[in-house]
Amino acid sequence: MITEHDRVVLTAPVPKERLEIGDVGTVVHVYQDGKAFEVEFTALDGHTAAVATVDASQVRPISSREITHARELAAR
Repeated sequence: MITEHDRVVLTAPVPKERLEIGDVGTVVHVYQDGKAFEVEFTALDGHTAAVATVDASQVRPISSREITHARELAAR
């Protein structure tokens, strides 16, 4: 079960926010008992790159055997 402050991985892109599959964010709000989530995505320097509301099917919990991978955020 995903809860607030959990780190999650996108399983589907969010083009409006320039987010791609594999991007990692932190859950800042849980809607309707986990049917959707508000997720904050930050750049490696700590600034907020995007905040997106995503359906539960668009994210998954991180696993202990994964590492963060850097990519440049596309320009708007």
